[in-house]
Amino acid sequence: MILNKQRVFWVWRAVSAIALLSVTPAYAQSEPGRIEALKPGDFLWEPEIAPAGPVTVVISTATQRAYVYRNGVPIAVSTVSTGRAGHETPTGVFTILQKAVTHHSNRYDNAPMPYMQRLTWDGVALHAGALPGYAASHGCIRLPRGFAERLYAITKTGATVVITDEAAVPEIAPSADPLLDHAEGIASTGSFVWTPERAPTGPLSLLVSGRDRRLVVLRNGREIGSAPLQIDTPILTTNAYVLQAIDATGPHWLRLPLPGAAVLPGDPTDPDRAHTHIPDAFRRLLLAALRPGTTMLVTRDTLESSGTGKRLRVFDTRR
Repeated sequence: MILNKQRVFWVWRAVSAIALLSVTPAYAQSEPGRIEALKPGDFLWEPEIAPAGPVTVVISTATQRAYVYRNGVPIAVSTVSTGRAGHETPTGVFTILQKAVTHHSNRYDNAPMPYMQRLTWDGVALHAGALPGYAASHGCIRLPRGFAERLYAITKTGATVVITDEAAVPEIAPSADPLLDHAEGIASTGSFVWTPERAPTGPLSLLVSGRDRRLVVLRNGREIGSAPLQIDTPILTTNAYVLQAIDATGPHWLRLPLPGAAVLPGDPTDPDRAHTHIPDAFRRLLLAALRPGTTMLVTRDTLESSGTGKRLRVFDTRR
């Protein structure tokens, strides 16, 4: 499948707007076709562009590519091999649950999985492996060994991995605080739940449902809080966010539109609009828990396991 050449060019216009790059990397100066022309096992790696910050990995099963961002800046792209027919790699938003330089499969003949980074407890992981040029795994994402080793060195447990079946390259752009506007009086004090003792440590994820009008907070896969939302206009699209930093002025998010899901006019996930609010008391508790690397998924779908409408796939990270 041929990628849209303007989008393949790493959307350097958006990166320049963030003013994080002083020079354009050599591979971005070349024709966009260079990314398309990567042969199985090839990768591009320019980590010096963004030496520090939260790491986000986007996997496209449609193009068999992995894209790596650090602090919102694209630093690498690699060929991959995802799950073959009958063993498809699941799509969605994941966090890295476990890492091991040396690991062997518990399900498939003790197969080696060097530089393993686990995404689900039922066997899906990033790891070094054979890349025949097409989807061939049992569900894992195989990476070139050199790329797997380099990626392993810059990630931490809790890092965000987005797996999509879209072909378009995602864009990361700075965002205003998209959903954490406070609103006194939108709900009584007892209408929200905050039980951080259920999971004292671990990666934090926020799930926002326009259909349910609710924000759910997960830490290490366990629900530790939830609150009602006041939504002034409908949530029309699905978007992911990564918390870049938090300071006296509040959270600073990087917006990661999932490929093929552009922000639509009037959508409260548009960073120039603020139409979604949470109770002020809950906001204060949540702000105290946020850390750089926190992920937030905003969707129009429901978080519930029953009812009408499409259900959002929420990944249980517990053993």
